[in-house]
Amino acid sequence: MTIPVDLVIAGSTVRVLVDPYRNTAPEAPTLGPSAGEYPCYDAAAYAEMTDDQERNRRFRVALARLVAGRTVLDIGTGADLLWARESVRYGARQVFAMEAMQESFRRAGRWLAEQDAAERISLLRGVSTELDISPRAQVCVAEIIGSLAGAEGAAAVLTDARRRHLTADAVVVPHRCVTLAAPVAFRRLFADAPAAFAADSLGYLKTIFEWHGAPFDVRLRISHPARAALLGAGQVVEVLDLNGHLPLEQRRSVRLVIDRPGLVDGVLTWLRLWCLPDGEPLDALATACNWASVYFPLFDTEQPVEAGDLLDLTVTSTLCEDGIHPDYHLDAVLHTANAGTRSASHSSPYRGGGFRQHSVHRHLFP
Repeated sequence: MTIPVDLVIAGSTVRVLVDPYRNTAPEAPTLGPSAGEYPCYDAAAYAEMTDDQERNRRFRVALARLVAGRTVLDIGTGADLLWARESVRYGARQVFAMEAMQESFRRAGRWLAEQDAAERISLLRGVSTELDISPRAQVCVAEIIGSLAGAEGAAAVLTDARRRHLTADAVVVPHRCVTLAAPVAFRRLFADAPAAFAADSLGYLKTIFEWHGAPFDVRLRISHPARAALLGAGQVVEVLDLNGHLPLEQRRSVRLVIDRPGLVDGVLTWLRLWCLPDGEPLDALATACNWASVYFPLFDTEQPVEAGDLLDLTVTSTLCEDGIHPDYHLDAVLHTANAGTRSASHSSPYRGGGFRQHSVHRHLFP
């Protein structure tokens, strides 16, 4: 069952389609806005990350190997100071912990004042691109990776950190992350359930719209998507080598092969991440974690496809006006044996852009 819910944004009413029961069903496909790249973290979001055993196990293995006796920089430490605390536990000599959000900084400071670790953790308020530290750090732990690998601005932030905050031989955790894409139809990602926002996602949606000052077509984050909706294997469309070459802007083209009959109207993207070069990767589609998948619409109507049909996809990321966060643009050409060739494109800016531009967004915002 879905119901329309009205949100008041900057004096205007925005109607949102909501499934009030979706977030009560464990492991059900769940829709919300992609929120990690925006300043809307709350206690629930931090708890999800702090309790994420799959993610945290990999980060802890890396910190245990790297930080003993070293100076560590933790970018985006959050209200729980998680990686700053873990760095101290694994023997870091000194940790600089940076946090930009005021409430998160306040909560982190309150925790720090009550702990013995305070003498080894320096908590700094602000964004890393505007702060300074001394001495330079030998290890940087930067959990500023989004459900799209680069969405939270890791490339620009870490390029600046290497220039101003880190030693020449410093190591960054995580080591590498990529975004993969596969052909899907939006409604099929929810199996037999209706496609609508989960009730507990409305707070994030409202916060994002108010931060921008108006509604826009947010990126669509789907937890636990129906795997049967994927009509082909995922291909890498974005790469962040955090200890190697780290371009601020990217353009990657891939050919997605349809492997069985079905319907396609867009692509599902998801994260794969390595904390160490030889470490066990985390695949956000295969493993339950705080990262989720992001759906991008392409075609306004579902396109029938057969095994052997092809979707040529190009994903371009360019820095938005803040010089940190990327805008994404997708171009696609669908080649089918039965219906010929059809082209489509979709732009997903970090801030702004159109509202209700695609049939999927018109469905979700009736």
